[in-house]
Amino acid sequence: MTKGFYFGLGHGVGLEVHEPPSLGLSGGEPLIAGDVLAVEPGIEGLEGIGGVRFEDLLLVTEDGCETLTRYPYDL
Repeated sequence: MTKGFYFGLGHGVGLEVHEPPSLGLSGGEPLIAGDVLAVEPGIEGLEGIGGVRFEDLLLVTEDGCETLTRYPYDL
């Protein structure tokens, strides 16, 4: 089993669930206003602990980003 942080940081969302731009080491395309991104950092396969992954949808704006996900972070 693969362990640790072994997958991409995120990806674009549009007509397809997974589409460019890619985020993280596999990405290289510039982000432009109007892009919608799934940002999903996580770590998995830690023996005796398990893993966790968060996923947020972000809208890239002219001056930063807007979080589209409306869910609390507290446990």
